[in-house]
Amino acid sequence: MFGDFFDNIGRYPSYFVTIVLGIFFSAFGWLAPLWKRPITAVALVGFLVGTVMVVVFTLRAMLGLTPVT
Repeated sequence: MFGDFFDNIGRYPSYFVTIVLGIFFSAFGWLAPLWKRPITAVALVGFLVGTVMVVVFTLRAMLGLTPVT
């Protein structure tokens, strides 16, 4: 009785990984054709790096973090 319950509970991590990967592929799958041309690939990399930098600098300013020197 409890063996089936714990077997089912043990499957939840694989369900979670499957759902997360599905969301990731459906959200970012439309970017795949942009990597085929060098101009759009460079623009996409620049956009992604810029987005990450904006988020990092914004969080540093909001949290009052300063670089350790």
